[in-house]
Amino acid sequence: MTIARSVADVLSDHVVLEVEGVDRMYLNVYVPHLQTVGAVVGYLHGHRGQRFASTAAVAPMTAAFVRNIEEFARCEGVDLVTFEKRQRKDDVTQQYLQHFEGTEGVLYVGKAQEKARIMRTERRRSRTSEATYPWIVESTAMVNHYYFYCVDEDFGPIFLKFCSYFPYNAKLCINGHEYLKRQLAKRGVAFEALDNGIKSCADPELAQRLCDDLSAAKIDRLLRKWLRRLPHPFPPRDRAAGYRYQLSILQAEFSLTQVLDQPVTGRIFFEQVIRENLDIGRPTQVSLIFDRKVTRRTPGQFRTRVITEGVVPSLHVDYKKSRIKQYHKEGQALRTETTINDTRDFAIGRRIENLEELRKIGFAANRRLLDVQRIGHDCFIGEASFQDMQRPVTIDNQRAAALRFADPRVQALCHVMLLFILVHGTFTHKDVREHLAPLLGHKPSQYTPGRITYDLRRLRLHGLIERIPKTHRYRITPNGLRTAVFYTRLYSRTLRPGLAIISPACANPDLPMARSIRAAEAAFDKWYDHAKIAA
Repeated sequence: MTIARSVADVLSDHVVLEVEGVDRMYLNVYVPHLQTVGAVVGYLHGHRGQRFASTAAVAPMTAAFVRNIEEFARCEGVDLVTFEKRQRKDDVTQQYLQHFEGTEGVLYVGKAQEKARIMRTERRRSRTSEATYPWIVESTAMVNHYYFYCVDEDFGPIFLKFCSYFPYNAKLCINGHEYLKRQLAKRGVAFEALDNGIKSCADPELAQRLCDDLSAAKIDRLLRKWLRRLPHPFPPRDRAAGYRYQLSILQAEFSLTQVLDQPVTGRIFFEQVIRENLDIGRPTQVSLIFDRKVTRRTPGQFRTRVITEGVVPSLHVDYKKSRIKQYHKEGQALRTETTINDTRDFAIGRRIENLEELRKIGFAANRRLLDVQRIGHDCFIGEASFQDMQRPVTIDNQRAAALRFADPRVQALCHVMLLFILVHGTFTHKDVREHLAPLLGHKPSQYTPGRITYDLRRLRLHGLIERIPKTHRYRITPNGLRTAVFYTRLYSRTLRPGLAIISPACANPDLPMARSIRAAEAAFDKWYDHAKIAA
């Protein structure tokens, strides 16, 4: 078995299983008609028939809901666990899972006091009559939440968390990999599990189809199923009137798991990737991966973080409230996962019906990150190709100037080409003008169309770009991609830092290389002076 020498080798020759699917999802369970003060007033005044809307009217419903939960735990014979401060709920759940022998049921009910968004009533006084009246306002408070930790026949371990205070918002947490394991087991397909994924599978194509089949409709049916089995805060007449729970997406993880043939392969990958991609969190790089324009007004921190737990490194890239994490899972698999914490970062609504659109964004971001890493490490071009770039060319009586390596304008053109390759793949004359000018410290209006046409002709005649037939759009060629990455990486990683070190005005003269250069200069001066005297 050969050892991988590069990122491209790892991804092309040493991946034995690849699974792409939804990972963890944290969903908001809410009644749409009770999320604003006006809607609550309508519920109390119009539906409940109150003359003056006050949340005191729902206090009996709250008390009944809590009693039903406690009665449910007694009837089902499950523990009602009060979580201690800073206690990890996952650890408690794992203990109950180890002793659970059925295919479906409630593991236990947990209770914890947490901050929640609530509606409450305050007393106000009329300015004219001095009489007091109730007024509903939105607020936050520390209230009891009840966790129902369950095992579902189709989805495996899940939990549903209810706030015990009106309007009784809830949270649903599922795991797409547990869903996959359950579905494979139900079909009798042999597989080997990872902590959060699968290591091997007798039918990889079926596993991928099952991941693709996890839809918004199936998640919604899961919620309806458990709402029927668990205590419900709203009486039947409220549900019949349209006060029913709906789902929206609070957090969604979209993962790509690539199981490797041997642990050393993963270490090689991360050694190469972390060294070459410490700048992947810069706004220009993030805009490529997430296919979104990043400006000075874009909120959030754009950064790359390398976090090491023990000897296992992980790479983190942030974009607004979303992020990509890449790590070596259990020494067996390369896991690349995009976590979307706010769907509006991508101009998509939060309703569960938008899951399919979010999948496309998450999976595309994972693939783009791998493409950037593959290109960044395996970008070398031959010496003959490099020398060809340094000379003018004449093709079909059209002459194009050289693309000299150290020319700032050539470097800017290479950056512009890379800007488009992972986003849309094609670009126009106008696109180049808008992005090239700022890189050279100018405004787009200062660049004439003729100058951009000149640059495009240079790139085209050197074979770095090609025009799409019957359009005014261009695309980068494979040779252009290799050249652009090679030029930009070599310039920014080697030439520019090297020039700074050998400069007489070196910012840090104590660097080892700077000291060596000074020592060599002193030795040469001494030899030269000695040679002059001898002559």
